[in-house]
Amino acid sequence: STIARETDAGVYLHVGPEIGVASTKAFTGQVLVLAMMAIQLGRARGLIDDTKMAKYVADLAKIPDQIRTVLSQTDVVYDLCRAFRFASGFLYLGRGYNFPVALEGALKLKEISYIHAEGYAAAEMKHGPIALIDKFMPVVVIAPHSDPTYMKVISNLEEVLARGGCVIAVTEEGNDDLQEKCEAVLKVPVTSEFLTPLLTVVPLQLMSYYIADLRKCNVDQPRNLAKSVTVE
Repeated sequence: STIARETDAGVYLHVGPEIGVASTKAFTGQVLVLAMMAIQLGRARGLIDDTKMAKYVADLAKIPDQIRTVLSQTDVVYDLCRAFRFASGFLYLGRGYNFPVALEGALKLKEISYIHAEGYAAAEMKHGPIALIDKFMPVVVIAPHSDPTYMKVISNLEEVLARGGCVIAVTEEGNDDLQEKCEAVLKVPVTSEFLTPLLTVVPLQLMSYYIADLRKCNVDQPRNLAKSVTVE
């Protein structure tokens, strides 16, 4: 690529060719590489000891199998999407490491299904997005139980429910706090906090794919989008 030729230093993702215009594995590949760089820098600066290093490396090695576990829930995600494909808009909320996941989930949905979607930091929900919430607005809340801000995310979730919103939650296996509160709960395996985006993003990408497919949209070549951007 042009970037690979022009850069002074680079790391290849080794995720294989990305066929669809809307990138999925390129996102997870970049997150993984940046996580590996962060671990190495932390080790080099003396901020990560041998015990933590070993744990982080072990958790990284488990990620492929954990993603396969998430992908085994495709039937659950598909059934969920059959109902929500008729929505005219979605809101995605996350905190900390999972705020960018909310942005990614919203981006994928709008790119390939043509449904308006917005990703927000959950803490900013009261600054505008809360006015949009009603029973016809699905709100996807990314709420891993191990997240230090979990209770704050639950507070945001409760505010959505109090206004008649319909909540789809993404949380970790073993957490049953949300089963009775939410319209749907999608679960991912437990991992280190900074690696959770690699798992929580997968059900959101699956949702985008299935909703687009059910709406008869071209998943690989969305309208108005190009695989490479040649103009500034």
